[in-house]
Amino acid sequence: MSEATPRVVSVNISEKTGEKKHNVNSCVAIEEHGLEEDAHAGDWHRQVSLLATESIDKMRVQGLDVWPGDFAENLTTQGIELVSLPIGTQLKIGDIVLLEITQIGKECHTRCAIYYQAGDCVMPKEGIFARVLQGGEIQIGDEIHVLP
Repeated sequence: MSEATPRVVSVNISEKTGEKKHNVNSCVAIEEHGLEEDAHAGDWHRQVSLLATESIDKMRVQGLDVWPGDFAENLTTQGIELVSLPIGTQLKIGDIVLLEITQIGKECHTRCAIYYQAGDCVMPKEGIFARVLQGGEIQIGDEIHVLP
C-alpha cells in the first residue's frame, strides 16, 4: 500500500508578527519575498514557515485545542516529515511554486501562549523555514514534491 502524496492542508497569513495566522485557503508566493500580505515576508531567509499537521497533533495529545495557523506557520502540511529534510532541499508546491529550505527549527526569544498552556511548543523543534525561489499561487490541496 502506497502512502498518500504529501500536500498543503492550510495556507496561513497574519498582518502582524508574533500572532497566530489565519487560513486564507490560497495565497500568492512572491519570489524572494514570501506570501503576499504576510507579516513575515521580506528579504531574508525565513520568508515562508512550514509545520506538519502531525506536529500539531502532538500538541493536541497534550490536551491543547490547536489548529493550523496557531503556531504562526504559513503552510500546514500533511504526509511529509519536514524536520528530516536537510537545509538546501527544494520543495515544489503545486505546479509552479519552488521553495528552498533555509532553516530547521528556531530559537524562541519569548515564550508564546502555547508554551505557557502546554509547557512546550513544537514550532521551535519541528517547524522549518524556506525562501521562495519561484513564485505562484499556493492553495489547500496542492501536492508537495521533494526535488532530488
